[in-house]
Amino acid sequence: MEIAIGIILGCCALGAGTAMIAGIGPGIGEGYAVGKACEAIGRQPECKGQVTSTMLMGCAVAETTGLYALVIAILLIFVAPKLLVNVLLNALK
Repeated sequence: MEIAIGIILGCCALGAGTAMIAGIGPGIGEGYAVGKACEAIGRQPECKGQVTSTMLMGCAVAETTGLYALVIAILLIFVAPKLLVNVLLNALK
């Protein structure tokens, strides 16, 4: 039974680490968007307000992916192990 609990804890930790890989995407995407926005502002400085507002909206949408991954990782670390161990213990009774 201790091995089953260890497997549950290990799989939750592995899943949380895997979920946090999704945090790489928003960082790359936002960096690319900011770089392209700087290029656009450099080419046409009079469009600074439009480019900046569009870039910020895009970055906000891209960031939600990382936030969802963080929420899933936190749930896998703090909530899922207790829930799954309780299910295991109730199944053995």
